[in-house]
Amino acid sequence: MGQELLGRVAIVGYPNVGKSTLINRLTATRAAVVHETSGVTRDRKELVCEWNGKRFAIVDTGGVDVVDVSPVARSIVDQARLAIEEADLVLLVVDARAGVTPGDEELAAILRRSDKPVLVLANKVDEPANEALTHEFHRLGLGEPVPISAVHGHGSGDLLDEIVSRLPGGGEAEIGEEAIRVAILGRPNVGKSSLLNALLGQERVIVSDVPGTTRDAIDTVFQRGEQTFVLVDTAGLRRKRHQRQGIEYYSELRALEAAERADVALVLIDASEGVVEQDLAIADVARRADCSTLVVLSKWDASTVALEDVRARLDGRLRQRPPLIVTSAKSGRGIGRVLDRAAELFEKHVRRIPTPELNRFVTELTASREPPSRRGKRLNMLYATQTGVRPPRFRFFVNDPTLMTRDYGYWVENQLRERFEMQGVPVSIDFVRRS
Repeated sequence: MGQELLGRVAIVGYPNVGKSTLINRLTATRAAVVHETSGVTRDRKELVCEWNGKRFAIVDTGGVDVVDVSPVARSIVDQARLAIEEADLVLLVVDARAGVTPGDEELAAILRRSDKPVLVLANKVDEPANEALTHEFHRLGLGEPVPISAVHGHGSGDLLDEIVSRLPGGGEAEIGEEAIRVAILGRPNVGKSSLLNALLGQERVIVSDVPGTTRDAIDTVFQRGEQTFVLVDTAGLRRKRHQRQGIEYYSELRALEAAERADVALVLIDASEGVVEQDLAIADVARRADCSTLVVLSKWDASTVALEDVRARLDGRLRQRPPLIVTSAKSGRGIGRVLDRAAELFEKHVRRIPTPELNRFVTELTASREPPSRRGKRLNMLYATQTGVRPPRFRFFVNDPTLMTRDYGYWVENQLRERFEMQGVPVSIDFVRRS
């Protein structure tokens, strides 16, 4: 585990008051999807914020509309309540220009009942002359409103000082490098959130049968015995660029970023529909992001396809030759083995192969298939060494790299993967001239 965090801060507020913009300002990132359409953030999302060498967790929540009776809106309210329960400090963000709304009053009532320390942040005070707009929010009964401008950064330094002074310290430790980071990737509506909830055994992420419910990458830390997992549920990936507009485009960027910071990608495929081109494209996204890949066939209880047919199609099209597992979030079949398989892949992802073993392998390669030649000069593979992990990277020293053909290079990669049981691992090989 890493540095101990001071505590946990939850940000709540009515839709479109600027919570995600504030998160991005405080964490100096663009990790939350910010868009002019209200209600973009739907699930709890946790980030780490650092100020003057002190770090704390900050939890973004969906815009809470307590009078909206739609199922997704109800779920957002439930997620926000959980975030408040788990928080050491709550930031209630209100729109100073809009004044006190019925929604603000409803949220204030929830917060007064929670007995949690609260700071009321009157956002969108973009000029000092507008600070008088904040006085109206005294009537929420939650103390002195703090004027800020999330867009322009006015008041953010003083706010961070105030947050740090109010946090208790002695919080949980920040996740360290030993944690297994697992991204859940797949087309919209294949069951990514259902899989995550089945793995966790609790409703952490909103599950809806409306495609595209998850728009951000949501990180959930999960302790399993001695192993720490960071599970990342992501927005559904659409393959065709013209299908992505506005919020969807930015959500897709977050999904790709999630893959890039993960060690293992669970590529979820709806077995009831079979393997489609889009699934193969998403598996390739995982490979290019340097993730080790496990293909999870969801909804297996509703499938009519044969496992052998699926395996043959994936092996024929996917360079990393990912292993397969079948699951059903409804019946629970296979769920317990998903993290076992992810942990096995992670071990291979971070494994170092001793140089003597690699060099024996190089000798066997040359003996089993003659290297290519050009104009009477034959490629000679001399020796190899591993230069990196997470994922594994190798350097093969040869007499002349220009003699290496694409076909022979792929064959070497496949043989390496087979010999050292690295199916699903994105192996990278550099062929270089011996100096």
